[in-house]
Formats: sequence, C-alpha cells, structure tokens
Amino acid sequence: MRAARWIGRSLAVVGIVLGGLGAGAQDSANWSQWRGPTYNGAGSAKNLPDKLDKATALWSTPMPGHSNGTPVIHGDRIFTTASANDSMKLMAICLNKADGKVLWQHEVGDGFVKNSRNNFASPSPVTDGKRVIFLYGNGLLAAFEMDGKPLWKRDLWKEHGKWNMLWLYASSPLLYKNKLYVQAVHRNVAANGLAAAKPGDTLAESYVLGIDPETGKDQFKVARPSDAVAESRESFGTPIPWERPAGTQILIAGGDCMTGHDPETGKEIWRAGGWNPEKIPHWRLVPSPVTWEGIAIACPPKGGKMIAWKEGGQGDVTQTHLAWKALELSTDVCVPLVYQGKLYVLDGDKKTLSCGEPASGTKIWSVPIESRPVLRGSPTAGDGKIYATNEDGDVFCWSAVDGKLLSKVALEAKGTRGSVALVDGMVVVRSADKVWAFGTK
Repeated sequence: MRAARWIGRSLAVVGIVLGGLGAGAQDSANWSQWRGPTYNGAGSAKNLPDKLDKATALWSTPMPGHSNGTPVIHGDRIFTTASANDSMKLMAICLNKADGKVLWQHEVGDGFVKNSRNNFASPSPVTDGKRVIFLYGNGLLAAFEMDGKPLWKRDLWKEHGKWNMLWLYASSPLLYKNKLYVQAVHRNVAANGLAAAKPGDTLAESYVLGIDPETGKDQFKVARPSDAVAESRESFGTPIPWERPAGTQILIAGGDCMTGHDPETGKEIWRAGGWNPEKIPHWRLVPSPVTWEGIAIACPPKGGKMIAWKEGGQGDVTQTHLAWKALELSTDVCVPLVYQGKLYVLDGDKKTLSCGEPASGTKIWSVPIESRPVLRGSPTAGDGKIYATNEDGDVFCWSAVDGKLLSKVALEAKGTRGSVALVDGMVVVRSADKVWAFGTK
C-alpha cells in the first residue's frame, strides 16, 4: 500500500517513453521501488509470462512472516520485509533473483503491534543499487549495503514523535536523485479511540522529511498542515516525483488535499482538495498520487471520483488549475496505473478493472473481475500485460489492450496485499507467506 514509490537514480536514463516514463526512471532490469521505474506502476520489462502457473514457477521461497509490501529488485537481488510469525521481529531480507535463495537477513527491530489488515512491515524497501533502505511502521529506518552490511539506523518515532494511524503506518519511502523522502501524514492525536485533545495537549503535526541516504541524517523537515479531522488526516500513500520541463516536484496526497513540494527544501508550492467539504472524519486516503505529463491525479476515498489538476500553479489551485473530475473512475485503495498513454483503475471493492484517458478522466472500457475476496494490491504493467493480486493470493494477468483475462493462478495465501514487481522475463509476487517468481525457464 500504500504509498509510494518513486525512485530516481544515478543510472542511465531509459530512452523509451511508456506514458509518463520520467527522466529519473530506470531500465527494465530493475524495479527499485514499489511503483516501479516510472513511479506510476509501469515499466519497460519484456518477455513477461501471460500464463502464470504454480507448477511452472521459477521458484518460491517461504518467508518468516507476513508483509503487505512489494519486493524491490535491483540487478541480481530481490529485497523484501517481514514481521516474523513467532515474534513479530521486523526483518530485512535479500534474495538471489536467479533461484530465490536467502542471501542475507537481519532483525531490524521489534514489531510489537499488528492488526487484521496490517503490521509494521508494510512499507516497501527502496534501493539505488548502492544501498537498500527499509522503513517500518514503528519509525525504524535502516540502510544496508547490497551485500547486507549495515550502514546506519534511526528511530524516527524517538526523534520526531509517534505516528498516529488507526490501521498502522504503511507509507513507503521515496528515494529520488540521492534524497530519501519520508512522509508522516497522520492525525494530530493518538489513534486509540481516545483521540479527543485535552487542554494543554501538544498536537502532533504532519510533516515531510528529506534525508541523506548516505548518512541517514535529516536534510529538512517541513510541516504539512491540514484542516482535515480525525482519521481523514491520515494517508497511507507514498511521495511521488512529478517530473516536468519546468522542474520536478514531490507530490503527497492525504489530509483532504494533494500538495506539491520543492524536492530540495520540501517547501510546499501548491495544494488542491475540495473532495471532503463536509469534513467527514473517516475519509483516510490510501492511494498515492498519480501523474501523467502535466496532470497530477488524486483518488478521493470511499467512492469519491478521481480528480486531476494541471501543472503551473502556486498556493491553493483547487479551482484555478482543475483539469478534470472523473465521472466513472474511482478507487478507494488500489493506486491507478499509467501505461502506454492510458490510465488503468482497479477498484478492488467493486472488483472492476477500467481503462481511461488520463487527459480527460473519460472511461474507455471496464471489465469485471471474478474474485470472491477484495483486491488490495495496486496494478502493475509491462509487455502489454497488467498484473494484480487479491487477498486470497490469486494473481491475475490481463491484456492491457482490452482487459481480457489471460490467466489466474491461486497461490492460496490469505492476506496477500502487495503489488507485483516486473523485470525482464520475470514476474515477482510477495504473497502472504512466500516470494514467488514466474517466467520462462
């Protein structure tokens, strides 16, 4: 869930555009953050299988515990997290991409809380090929060299205060152009059922951190104010870079609004909202921002229609830079996908996959998904195919052209909520209990 994520690198720029492929994107060999090399769930991976089958899987590796996060892939390594079944210890795990063998594994801290939907191992890792960074829902942040050697570790709760989230923190970090971004968009009082502030209480603020990935030290901390109330102040999304000729911004959604920030200082440049004028208290935001060329898209919760704004504004641009409000596109949890100039929206509750025009928000087609459980993993795409999972661990593969179902494989893993990662020749799935790799042997 999420959030996230995002990740510009000092790697060679890919010379192919896939409907929003940005200047910081990576090549098809890597999926270094949870929303892939385009930050919109798509990549340029080729030779991906459309028929997934457990019997012909390349490999599967049991995990020590559950995670809602998405595996990230760089070179010959796959990184994932887990909350250990026997102790809730928070694990940082590295697998060999070729055969799934565990190359190294570290206990980062104590995951002392979990619930029926989430635990502290939900944020996805990020990597730039030099280091891999793991964030956990209790504020632990740790960096390792690619071979597993510890680099640095922090406790953001001790330094900046506890994150007040009803369903536990799940935003992934963003690693972009040698800066790590961590958002804490949360309610300003404890989310424990006794949330009313008392006279004299110090209210917690929402904020954005900019961190040096080499040293782990803060480069900036910027407050992100909100007039939302209670749970509506919370965001499970991830910061997303919006790369434009006029300059890049970091987008954050939650607290009844979307904001654009200067990537060097974190300063807020603009904000837009308007989807919760009655200040309903339980409209937490789950999906991360989505971008397509000069348009930034937000996904209001609880059946709210998707809404987009044009670039170039400052201050409150809710009305002045409104691009469109979708009439038929909505998602409460799954982050939309931008791929080959089209916008794909997975409504995991209504169990539909829709295709729309990102320039206008107009729906082109919609297909039903035959699934008993809901879908919580966000869709990802490559090689003309779209992949997603449901909560029973079924993995779906559709044609990106018309939504035709190409295959469905049952991994029999209840509680699967992560997104699928894609690199050349390989589909990587983090089910509730294993990491799976599918491809051509």
